[in-house]
Amino acid sequence: MDKNSRQHGFSLLETLLAVSTLAVGMVFVAGTFMGGIYFTSLSTERTIAAVTADEAFAKIRLYGLDPNDPNLATDTFVAYDELATVPTDEFLYPSVAEDIARQYSWMALCRRMGADSRLVQVTVFVCRHTGNDTRYWVRASDALEQGALPRPVRIPIVRETGAANDEVSIVDAVASDGIDENVFANDGAILVDDATGQIYRVLQRYREPSNRIQLDRPWNGGEIGGSAETEIWVVPPSVAGGRSPLVGVYQQVMRF
Repeated sequence: MDKNSRQHGFSLLETLLAVSTLAVGMVFVAGTFMGGIYFTSLSTERTIAAVTADEAFAKIRLYGLDPNDPNLATDTFVAYDELATVPTDEFLYPSVAEDIARQYSWMALCRRMGADSRLVQVTVFVCRHTGNDTRYWVRASDALEQGALPRPVRIPIVRETGAANDEVSIVDAVASDGIDENVFANDGAILVDDATGQIYRVLQRYREPSNRIQLDRPWNGGEIGGSAETEIWVVPPSVAGGRSPLVGVYQQVMRF
């Protein structure tokens, strides 16, 4: 037997390096799993939103709409539930009454495509809601009040002198009510131009001035400039705050 042969093991330093390397790898793997879960949930929710929108368009077709309704204009939207009598439950998804987990709802805006046209541009907002006790800002006339379901509200905007062509500023419609409408259009919010129906996404809301937002593309909607105003539709967060309940916005031009 060779007396000079020895049995070598790992040193403490080598063991610590191996464990550290394994720990770093596991952190990255865990992060990948969390990202995968997030994107899977996002994809599922968008799929549900698309199905909800399809159902909404079908219900609008079913309940109908008078294209000659005097409330329909070519340069402004009107809420669909102001044009047709629709039961409140029909705005929920899934539409099966026995389903207790109806966490999604939709609201639609309608705008006539032309003075003598039977074509109506229909914009559907699909939202999630977290429970019966959660309240959302809705607009009744000019004032904001609390409602049971999230829905788009109309707020004025203006492009101030010196602002870039992709920047607009929110105008608080009723400054005396103590509700900061600037937070309705936070980063990632989706805006719909009231005059044209064009859709924009908010890239960022600046810290200074806090009412100015940057859009994902140059403003090409209703004419604004200087002190002139136009209006956009946006779904506010809940009264308690948090992320926007809006999941997606869908549009169709429908003939009635």
